[in-house]
Amino acid sequence: MKRVYIVRHCAAQGQSPNAHLTEIGLKQAKYLASFFNNKKIDRIISSPSLRAIQSIEPLSHAKNIKIEIDDRLTERILSTRFLPDWYVKLKATFNDMELKYDGGESSKEAMNRIVNVVKEVLASVSKNKNTIIVSHGNLISLLLKHYQRDIDFQVWENLSNPDVFQLSNIHNKVHVNRIWDEEEA
Repeated sequence: MKRVYIVRHCAAQGQSPNAHLTEIGLKQAKYLASFFNNKKIDRIISSPSLRAIQSIEPLSHAKNIKIEIDDRLTERILSTRFLPDWYVKLKATFNDMELKYDGGESSKEAMNRIVNVVKEVLASVSKNKNTIIVSHGNLISLLLKHYQRDIDFQVWENLSNPDVFQLSNIHNKVHVNRIWDEEEA
């Protein structure tokens, strides 16, 4: 059975694409590597953001797997304009998947990006059976919503840094299971 692990990056110093992990985030990345130590991993695909790459580098080195970069895994841009009420506006996009702000993308557009990455991984017939995809909270919550319609804004609010979900394709239906225990990290 093919498994896809969806990983939210570890604690970071900010939201810019070049934001580094914090000291806590670097420790979380090492713990993340030990979390996956006994799991068979064949492929790692990451957002190009530094915080995502740094989150999975310890595992990449431990398992000697090259990190593939996929621009479709970058965090969603809500707007290119400063939105002092961004939180309210983000929440609104979970109820109206077509809602779009200046220079940003709708929830539907962002969802389609990450869903396409997952579909390609699941459809691949290569020897790669178990894949890790590293991305960002908003994008991951939209992916989860694609497979479980009851996923809402509160799920995004409750994601941890890092967080890990397992997607299993059983009889052509994708099942989502949160497997990260933030209390242990």
